[in-house]
Amino acid sequence: MLGQPTLWWEALGMFVLHFAEWETEWQASQGNNQAERRCVHALRSSAANVGADHLSCIAASLEELLAKRCAGQSTAIPPSIRWYLKDCFRETWRTAASAKQLTIATYS
Repeated sequence: MLGQPTLWWEALGMFVLHFAEWETEWQASQGNNQAERRCVHALRSSAANVGADHLSCIAASLEELLAKRCAGQSTAIPPSIRWYLKDCFRETWRTAASAKQLTIATYS
């Protein structure tokens, strides 16, 4: 999307729309390693698409631990990684939603 700001704004809008309920879905998936991994993977990929690199990296760390669990390894997942992911997601989503709203207000 480099050099294509319209495409980036569309991706940002899709991120805001599609991830509005992500936290609830993610919390519901916890306890099922495969489901949680899919949920976290979707966030990681979409965050990377809109340039939310920090969020994408945190999600990738959790996704890697979940992948090990899915492969049968008894891998501990520190509660702090989920707390950190939740906080980073909330901040990123709020910022993206505010930017999208500001853009709508500016061009309306």
